[in-house]
Amino acid sequence: MGMSDFIQFFRSKGSKLSSNVLAGFQGQQNAQSISFLRQLEKEMRKNDDLTCPLDALEAVVFDIETTGFSPDKGDKVISIGGVKMRGSEILETETFYSLVRTTAPLPPEIAELTKISDDELTRAPDGADVLMKFFTFVSSSILVAHHARHEKTFMQNMTWSLTRTRFQHRIIDTSFLTRLFDPTPGSQALEELCASCGIAIHNRHHALGDALMTAELWSHYLKKAQKAGYQNLHEIYTHLARLR
Repeated sequence: MGMSDFIQFFRSKGSKLSSNVLAGFQGQQNAQSISFLRQLEKEMRKNDDLTCPLDALEAVVFDIETTGFSPDKGDKVISIGGVKMRGSEILETETFYSLVRTTAPLPPEIAELTKISDDELTRAPDGADVLMKFFTFVSSSILVAHHARHEKTFMQNMTWSLTRTRFQHRIIDTSFLTRLFDPTPGSQALEELCASCGIAIHNRHHALGDALMTAELWSHYLKKAQKAGYQNLHEIYTHLARLR
């Protein structure tokens, strides 16, 4: 986690960093610089996502692959993939993908599911480097994920364990939009929802492949929301709150 990555991250957030802060930031070792990260979180510019017009909403749709389902029991993130969107437009040339280094052997079922090998993971970038590069890629955009609780739990754990700071980004689950048109309780697998929307299934259980399919799903339902007359996320939140 180099100094340039930290500085680029905060500049991409639009934060106003004084010359004294920058000088101190560049002069510290990586471990010591974590304290700067905590202090500077308060300076990060936060977009007004709730009232932003849906056709101008900037989002990063992302997915992670993990060794299991419980980070508190030692399960780890092994890959992160993401793609940028502006409104319902998928910016297919603006993507992120990285494996995450781990030295523990993968459970056989995870290796089979993801097609990721132990050898690839031992040669992958370390978690701190991947995390900071991902945050730089995301900048101040909202995050979107399918079954987002999984992503949120692991991102919170990874951010805290590597930086001792809290994961700050807003994550919206795809169900936020799908419930507008199908309020039936329960969650569907990504491939089931994609199939119902006529979205082709490609590279399932690959972090970037799943992120791209999720982006198509988000785009599909965002267009439906706009056609139904919703102008922004706040209007959708208000409507869904009335359904409870």
